[in-house]
Amino acid sequence: MLYQMHELGRAWMAPFTYWADANARMFSAGDSWLSSIPGASRIAAGNELLHRIGKDYEKPAFGIHAVKVAGHDVPVIEKVVAEKPFCRLLRFKRYTDDVANIKDMKSDPTVLVVAPLSGHHATLLRDTVRTLLPDHKVYVTDWIDARMVPKESGTFSLDDYVGYIEDFIRKIGADDLHVISVCQPTVPVLAAVSLMAARGEQTPRSLVMMGGPIDTRESPTAVNNLATQKPLWWFEANVIHTVPANYPGSGRLVYPGFLQHAGFMAMNPERHFESHWDFYRDLLKGDLEDAESHRRFYDEYNAVLDMPARYYLDTVRIAFQEHLLPRGLWDVGGERVKPSAIRDTALMTIEGELDDISGEGQTRAAHKLCTGVAEDDREHLTVKGAGHYGIFSGRRWREQVYPQVRDFIAAHAASGAKPTAGKRPPKVARKALRATR
Repeated sequence: MLYQMHELGRAWMAPFTYWADANARMFSAGDSWLSSIPGASRIAAGNELLHRIGKDYEKPAFGIHAVKVAGHDVPVIEKVVAEKPFCRLLRFKRYTDDVANIKDMKSDPTVLVVAPLSGHHATLLRDTVRTLLPDHKVYVTDWIDARMVPKESGTFSLDDYVGYIEDFIRKIGADDLHVISVCQPTVPVLAAVSLMAARGEQTPRSLVMMGGPIDTRESPTAVNNLATQKPLWWFEANVIHTVPANYPGSGRLVYPGFLQHAGFMAMNPERHFESHWDFYRDLLKGDLEDAESHRRFYDEYNAVLDMPARYYLDTVRIAFQEHLLPRGLWDVGGERVKPSAIRDTALMTIEGELDDISGEGQTRAAHKLCTGVAEDDREHLTVKGAGHYGIFSGRRWREQVYPQVRDFIAAHAASGAKPTAGKRPPKVARKALRATR
């Protein structure tokens, strides 16, 4: 019923948001006589603020059409290389044939960026992808809004998520693949690679895990506390709702995006209020650059998706309440997840000093579990002064984190010669490569 009421509210508000948008344009356009009347700037600013508060936010585009490599603009094409009911695997293909005097990019390492399925779209990692592209072949998991998936496609669980990651690794090929998981997917990615290793399958050359809930018993945050203070039935009774009839996924049980968004806003209401007030004042002052920066941020931040109910409840129970992964008690499809089985995959963990979503030590816990990974193949980075988003987006990501990620991947890359039987180059060779970076 709540979802239906939300949709009715949106429908009721729609005429007002369209009206506010029209007013904002009429009272700010230079060729409109309304822009010259007294108080026009205030009317325009107030109406745009009202429009942005009440409007629907659709999934943004990645919008990556070119990257700079050695001072040259290299065209980039976004391609769908695999498609499943709940996820598309995207490839950002670089084209250098028409660019003279540029490095050979065919031998660059391949990276699979596993985006979180935790409220926002994969486009939240736009900066991550753009930064990786000059030095890597990049693939990204693009999770589909559950309300857009017909009920006939079946359910989607955390086990299914693990299976998707395994399939994508096989699809790309693990012999020179490096997997970067951001936030929530650190758990299913570690499970997928653990299961593949235990079966004797070839595993990626390296795993880079960023700000994820591997063991939420370490430095629990407000997010962790919420998950443990309420029993599982409470979440099922209070946050799981049915997709209404105006979407393709009508009848599907989901954790709705609008509830997640309300939770995001409630975590820092003062900051969001101040941000919107600053936006209003920027419009009055004519500070178009800062106003556009606000628009870009909230176009992304306010665009949320519905999560499949079973997947969401599985994640709450397995990762946050019962801690099955760090306790060694997690079974996926009847197979026990044993990170200790991973031997031929290097491991790097990254945490933000001020992360209020995944506390310090939660991601680093992966090192305690992956006992089969040699000490020389492990690294950990704590980013001083960085919050959750700062470790994969923004200036700190580009200037402090990425150079170390790039060097870690390069140190464990195939370096042109493909290994046999899924094995990496000898340890001496890997040390020599790291020493040259």
